[in-house]
This record gives sequence, C-alpha cells and structure tokens, in this order.
Amino acid sequence: MDTTMKKLPAKPVDRKKQIAHWLIAIATIAVIVWSFTGINFGGIKETAGQIAGAIFAGIFHPDWKYVYNGSGEDLISQLWQTICIAFLGTFISAIISLPFAFWAAHTKHKHWYTSRIGKIVLAIIRSFPEIVLALMFIKAVGPGSAAGVLALGFHSVGMLAKLFSEAIENLDDGPNEAVAAAGGSKFHIIMFSTLPNLMPALISNTLYRFDVSIRSASILGLVGAGGIGYPLIIALQYRQWDRVGIILLGIIIMVVIIDWISGWIRKKLV
Repeated sequence: MDTTMKKLPAKPVDRKKQIAHWLIAIATIAVIVWSFTGINFGGIKETAGQIAGAIFAGIFHPDWKYVYNGSGEDLISQLWQTICIAFLGTFISAIISLPFAFWAAHTKHKHWYTSRIGKIVLAIIRSFPEIVLALMFIKAVGPGSAAGVLALGFHSVGMLAKLFSEAIENLDDGPNEAVAAAGGSKFHIIMFSTLPNLMPALISNTLYRFDVSIRSASILGLVGAGGIGYPLIIALQYRQWDRVGIILLGIIIMVVIIDWISGWIRKKLV
C-alpha cells in the first residue's frame, strides 16, 4: 500500500480579491491620516495638571455633607432624579418604538420599500444627539427634568425601534404560521405569537437602553435638562473640588449598581 500522501493542487490566487483588499487597506489608512490632519491640537494647557490633580484630590477627600441634607438639592436627590429621567425616557420610548419596529422590520409579507422607509425614518431620529434634543426641548418646555425625559425618549425611539425591528426579523415563522393556520387574523398573530416570542428580546434591549440612558441623563444636566449634571457643572465652575469628587463618586456607584442589576436581569431572560 502506497503511504505517500498526494499533494493537493495549490489553490489559485484570486488577484482581484487581493487588489480589492489592498485598496481597502490603503483607503482606510488614508482616511485615518486625513482625520488626524483635520484635528487642530494646540497642546496641553499648563493648568491641566493642576485641575486633574484637584479633581483627584476631591475624589479622595469628598464633601460628605453633600450626600444628603434634606434640601432636595443634595447628591441622593439629584441621583434619584437622574434615574427617574432615564427610566421615564426609556419607558416612553419602549412603548412608542413598537409600531416603528413593525414598520421597519423586513418580513416576507411586506414590500421591501416599506421597511426601507421605516429604517430611514429611524436613522433620521437617531441622527439627533441627546444634547441637541435637550436644548430644543428646553426651548419648548423650559429647563428641568421634563426636557431631559423628552430628549432621552425621542432619541431612544430611534435606537430601540432599530433593535426591536431586528429582533422581529430574526423570529421563527413557525408559530405565526400555526396561528394563521388555525384561522387567526393578523392581530391574533401579533398578540398570541409575535409579541410573546419577542418579549425576551424587547425586555433585554430595553434594559440595555436604560443602562445607556443613565449615562446620558447624567450629562443632560450640563445644559439644564435636570439630573446630576447641573450641580456637577456648577461645582466645576466654582472650583468646589470636594463637591466635584463626591458627585463623581455618586455617578460611578450609581452606574455600577444599575449595570449589575440590568445585567443580572438580562441573564435571567436568556
């Protein structure tokens, strides 16, 4: 028996793919270099080290009296307000996102251009940053928590509806076909098949968005949309570094706890 191994013929080299890969790599490098040339970097200011050192000193020597004093303007109250802004904004957007998600989802029962228009609308909604939306809603309803809720809710619709639509597109058609075969209408298919199978993905994506909204709500206060950002910017302006330190510690603890809770709930849903 001949034990010699026959050499397999070498796979032909696809020159077109090689050229395409090199062109993509060259174009990527060119874009990176061009991006750096567009940045006007004037160097690090001389006071940067002093300010950074003062902030770290404030973190290690925080103003513990600001944690809670019953005035409604203390750290606990402002953090709670931030959580409420993020929760309401996410809750409102989760409800509004459902019809947008069914509009943007591409299924075999819809024309391709119908879902494409829905996806374009969601992309337009997502193109507005939360800060810009907060400034717009401050002009409409005045400064405060309401502007923050509306800004987060409007922006979250674009992202949540996109995630929901992708979850709808990945659903198995078997349960829907079973309900239709039993004589169910489109409403019955949605209520008794699509939504129950979609619910774990909806809750998981909503929790993830709430986690992101917590961080966004902490920033919106910088422009007057309520939350912990407003006392933070005031403390920075007046160089109250011990106040800055306790606020930063509070934000870190809040984000870590909510991230852990939402992650634990998402694991239970999988």
